[in-house]
Amino acid sequence: MDTTVVNTGTEGKTWGGGNQPLKASYGKMMMWFFILSDALTFSGFLAAYGFSRFKFIDSWPIADEVFTHVPFLHGQELPMIYVAFMTFILIMSSVTMVLAVDAGHKMNKAKVTIYMFLTIIGGLIFVGSQAWEWATFIKGDYGAIQTNGGNILQFVDNEGHRVALRDFAIVDEHKTRVEDQRKSGIWFTDNESLPTFTLEEVVSGFEANDNILIRTQQLTEDGKKTVLSREESIKQLKANGKAVVEGANLHVNEYGSPLFADFFFFITGFHGFHVFSGVVINIIIFFNVILGTYERRKNYEMVEKVGLYWHFVDLVWVFVFTFFYLV
Repeated sequence: MDTTVVNTGTEGKTWGGGNQPLKASYGKMMMWFFILSDALTFSGFLAAYGFSRFKFIDSWPIADEVFTHVPFLHGQELPMIYVAFMTFILIMSSVTMVLAVDAGHKMNKAKVTIYMFLTIIGGLIFVGSQAWEWATFIKGDYGAIQTNGGNILQFVDNEGHRVALRDFAIVDEHKTRVEDQRKSGIWFTDNESLPTFTLEEVVSGFEANDNILIRTQQLTEDGKKTVLSREESIKQLKANGKAVVEGANLHVNEYGSPLFADFFFFITGFHGFHVFSGVVINIIIFFNVILGTYERRKNYEMVEKVGLYWHFVDLVWVFVFTFFYLV
């Protein structure tokens, strides 16, 4: 029986297992594999965030009301200003990394040293800024009341401006507050710390100030939160008020849905860990450059490899920034 052989014209054009696929070294290929796997991880996180936000789209916190703080400018609401500054710093650090890689191709040790140093400074500023943002988010600003159903009631004046609990709550100085602790046998109600005010003190202060209204976390058709009338506010506070909430953590969130805080801490924290790791690696490479390690090797490929990782971290932040702060 005759056998017919058909030539497809592709013989010899596939990778045969050499040590430089796509003309990239082993180290670069491994970095690309890591970046690809990490990109899939971040994609899963952001997709989960997107699905959750779509499900609770009518009660999701408004980013312009959450991220309004700027260091050393207390009492001023400047939405997104500091986050935009953080983003600018991270993008500029990516630019300095490009310049460091280019200088490495030219075997210019002095310029590689300068640009690596600037990249490290940019990374440290970003990580420090993110830590400050976390601390501010956890501490909170105005405070709110959590209802029996887990929703949030915020307080505003007649013009719609937020009012902090400290501005109207009437403190009962004769009442002693006891914090539930495990050592007293109440393990299931163990508190990390007591809120500044009790629910009764907030209710008393609210009743004494006729110019304060309650704003729910439900959004109107205009994308603004629903403000109740004075009568509805008093009824809602007395009937459904459960606990005082100050700041945000994995259980409660004064700005709205606790799910927003969960995703914020997890995704920005995961990204922040990547940036911190990148800074540590950059510092190691920086000192190797100073010691002349890559001059003796006759190439600066290590700078290029860490540059790939740094650009990836910057690119991921663009998506995180878009999802959490802009959309």
